[in-house]
Amino acid sequence: MKILLVFDFDNTIIDDNSDTWIVQCAPEKKLPIELQDSYEKGFWTEFMGRVFKYLGDEGVREDEMKRAVTSMPFTLGMVELLDFIRKNKDKFDCIIISDSNSVFIDWVLEAAGFHDVFDKVFTNPAAFDSNGHLTVENYHAHSCSRCPKNLCKNVVLVEFIDKQSQQGVNYTRIVYIGDGGNDVCPVTFLKKSDVAMPRKGYTLQKTLSRMSQNLEPMESSVVVWSSGVEIISHLQFLIKE
Repeated sequence: MKILLVFDFDNTIIDDNSDTWIVQCAPEKKLPIELQDSYEKGFWTEFMGRVFKYLGDEGVREDEMKRAVTSMPFTLGMVELLDFIRKNKDKFDCIIISDSNSVFIDWVLEAAGFHDVFDKVFTNPAAFDSNGHLTVENYHAHSCSRCPKNLCKNVVLVEFIDKQSQQGVNYTRIVYIGDGGNDVCPVTFLKKSDVAMPRKGYTLQKTLSRMSQNLEPMESSVVVWSSGVEIISHLQFLIKE
């Protein structure tokens, strides 16, 4: 029986947001005002599609984007954490659920040699078209009112766990490691034996602490982290239990 580790990507595995980081490839490292202003809440993926088209039209090529994305720093202690998981893959399954895109995540995992740590990556599918422009699509459609329209992380997590269980794989507990507003939905569905691990000072942690002050029910335990090394300590404690 393994523990399932669920990771967010932006501001969790890497210490920045890959979608805003890529803007450094634009002329003068910024987007035109009208493009900036075209973002509508809940429609981030569509907005990023326009950003990628703009970068392509400005002549930004794939190798340039790859250089930028792979120069993003990992969050403190994250390399150590992923190494620890690799050494203990008999005890953990490990997935990413991210609102980034498949090309960016692939590049980062490949450059750092961490592909083998993760059993599955769920994110918005992206690819370069025949003009060399990066295109991105919504991961799925769902009916959750709390989440952006392209991705409800809870729907993804529940579907994954159901599928695994149909194949005879059940988990002793889920440990969810994230930082953002779109991590709130899956975390609130965690059970008593599960662990929510929000990054200190980020939206998820602030939201969870506000919820506990309002006495909104949360079944799982909450362990806050600033460094991947703290996550290692908690995982070591869970394995010993």
